[in-house]
Amino acid sequence: MPSTARPDLPPFLQHGFRPFFFLGALWAALALFLWLGVLAGALSLPTGMDATAWHRHEMLFGYLSAIIAAFLLTAIPNWTGRLPLRGAPLAGLVLLWALGRLAVLLSGWTGSWPALLLDVAFPATLAFVAAREIAAGRNLRNLPVVALVGLLALASLLSHLEAAPATGLELPTEMLGDRLAVAVGAALVTLIGGRIVPSFTTNWLKARGAAALPAPFGALDKAMMVLSGLALLAWLAAPESAAAGLLLLAAGLGTVVRLARWRGAATVAEPLLLVLHLGYAWLALALAVMGLATLGAVPRSAGLHAMTAGAFGTMTLAVMTRAALGHTGRALTADGWTVAIYALASLGALARLVAAGIPEAYLPILDLAGLAWGGAFLLYAIRYAPVLLGPRPSRPRQPA
Repeated sequence: MPSTARPDLPPFLQHGFRPFFFLGALWAALALFLWLGVLAGALSLPTGMDATAWHRHEMLFGYLSAIIAAFLLTAIPNWTGRLPLRGAPLAGLVLLWALGRLAVLLSGWTGSWPALLLDVAFPATLAFVAAREIAAGRNLRNLPVVALVGLLALASLLSHLEAAPATGLELPTEMLGDRLAVAVGAALVTLIGGRIVPSFTTNWLKARGAAALPAPFGALDKAMMVLSGLALLAWLAAPESAAAGLLLLAAGLGTVVRLARWRGAATVAEPLLLVLHLGYAWLALALAVMGLATLGAVPRSAGLHAMTAGAFGTMTLAVMTRAALGHTGRALTADGWTVAIYALASLGALARLVAAGIPEAYLPILDLAGLAWGGAFLLYAIRYAPVLLGPRPSRPRQPA
């Protein structure tokens, strides 16, 4: 990452991944625990949204948007060779995200319009900043990523208009905004995960003298990415159509084919790398389960949570742990706490899928799922707080 020392800035504001990984993880845990409290009848949230709509919204536009921001603000300097966003501009972007969370939570008191304006302003500003940096760095090949962030801003707007009728502009669409956000997240995992999983695996295996390496990017990868894109578009346009269901099933199978060529079994010795393969495996499973849900074979919530809790949760934690260590000069290896974070996230996602299929034990299993998944992000915030909030260690990084 291009960097010029700024000793006048606190470590928290040196790079975008520091505040957004930390606060995004905290909010993922807190928002989920608040939702569990609502389900138990112990809490009543002051939001103008229906409680279920607020839960969906904050998982997608609160936690996930923060992690997307952290990734983009970390990756763009690598893509462009320009200095990272930091200091006051970074603090302003973080504050905008935080104000959006507060405004949505308190929208029952303050009204829906302040929440809409503040919340949509964050992804819109992030897309503008990213586009400006990529254009200035003449790195046009990554403009599709910026376009996806722009769609996230549109999704947030639609979500508000669907979930908060106090605006007076309610839309008759059914969860189109939230579904668009899910599709954007799935597209980012497909695109970015499809780059970093084989790339990091190749580097790690080469460093250990392995002869067999992941298959290089080729026509098969392009075809499977196009198939996934078509499947997500069909799901957005007609979420209950047989065509969308079959395309999603095919995309899930195609993702398995891609993943099988990346030598995941050879990375068992390093959980920090193995979890990237696990995250991509969750993507394949999620696409398939969404296809089955679209065809009516499983509950719709199973498909959505396979994608959100499973694919998004696992892949974001994989990136959050690796980037936090690597970009602060620490050894790229997972300790026991990090392995526990991965295990809790997958346990939570699996339990959420099981809950959807066992109505008679739905609430107890749902509590287990929420506590495990939210616990993974809370443990991340605790374990990685010194890494994200503290200074870079003076000793050189050990070999990965």
